[in-house]
Amino acid sequence: MYEKRRKDVLDWRNCYIAMFHSGKAPVRSADERYPFSVNRNFYYLTGLDLEDCILMIIRDMNGGCRCELFADQTDDVAAKWNGGTLDRSQIASISGISSIFPMKDWAPRFHRYINNIPSNYSTNVGLDLQKFCIDDHSTDTSRIAAYIREQYPHLSVINVFPALAKSRMIKSDKELEFMKSAQISVRKAIEELLAYARPGMNECELEGMFSFALAKQKVRETAFPTIVAGGKRGTILHYQENCQPVYDGELVLIDLGSTCCHYCSDISRTFPINGIFTSRQRELYEIVLQAQKLVIQSAAPGKTLKELDDIVVQFYEKALPEAGLLHDGKTVRDYYYHGVSHPLGLDTHDICLPEYETLCEGMVITVEPGLYVEEEGIGIRIEDDLLITAQGAVNLSEHILKTPDEIEAFMKSRK
Repeated sequence: MYEKRRKDVLDWRNCYIAMFHSGKAPVRSADERYPFSVNRNFYYLTGLDLEDCILMIIRDMNGGCRCELFADQTDDVAAKWNGGTLDRSQIASISGISSIFPMKDWAPRFHRYINNIPSNYSTNVGLDLQKFCIDDHSTDTSRIAAYIREQYPHLSVINVFPALAKSRMIKSDKELEFMKSAQISVRKAIEELLAYARPGMNECELEGMFSFALAKQKVRETAFPTIVAGGKRGTILHYQENCQPVYDGELVLIDLGSTCCHYCSDISRTFPINGIFTSRQRELYEIVLQAQKLVIQSAAPGKTLKELDDIVVQFYEKALPEAGLLHDGKTVRDYYYHGVSHPLGLDTHDICLPEYETLCEGMVITVEPGLYVEEEGIGIRIEDDLLITAQGAVNLSEHILKTPDEIEAFMKSRK
């Protein structure tokens, strides 16, 4: 699987060489660093969870490719402090790469290959030059690009990120296995959270129960920082504090996810802290649930994320006035201020589609309509993860408690 992906990289933009850096944890303070999280494109091409190393892919004379990995091995002293890294045989077993060199060798070996480019080969060097925000810090890859442009001005540095992104959109059977495992662990953790929840608890207690429930399943990595928002705080889309008490009669909006081999689940649920929806809470919840059902029924190859979002807006335009909303000049976007879907995979907000690009068989997307009525202290979001197939959408999250009756029955059965 990894060998085919690496060969495809060279073909996407007719590159002679392509290089990918695994990333390095930034300094947090003094001698502490933030936890390392591997560059997902590097991982996609190697399966390796290694810090500060370089993958080099070189086109060979037969039109195929050879791969070299540049990674420093942990010495005996460092291993006593921080543990060892993968040895050469383990790296080869996981990635299929047997040519492994120290990091210091990448520049001399790159120079050697560049000086021996066959006359009929392109001089394109492929790099992953993704830049999400204009003010993002420079990366190790961007510094490699600057080095190549200065030392080898005759070469063309090509950004292979768009082509790599397109490849990542379609999930293999193995990737789907990982994503389904993440669904199972998050379902179990949500049920433990709901069984534990009681009025007066702090949001951080509920977050802690979710993390503990994952840890019991040997899952240490959440897909993203967990959101636990009680009452009015549920109207804040990316609420992060998770430090306020949740009082009797309030709803709790949870947005959380598990991972398996870095592949993510992304689930949102909303529940009453006391286990019983009020009539108003249930009324609004049912509106969001119906909107989600309409989107799931419509999600299929050929649809766009914009078209899916329009389904929610059009439904809300009819349903919200019946619920006493959309008066005094307010519109749907005053109560629903985000899109209904985003791609999901190795990243929670995975390689993003342009707004009007069509869905294809094998993609995984979220479906997460919400309704946020700040003046009533009610925030509701219901989110599931869908696999797009030729026959339509398959809900990977269908076994996670969702309807008001299911939630109330489960919370009533708590000991």
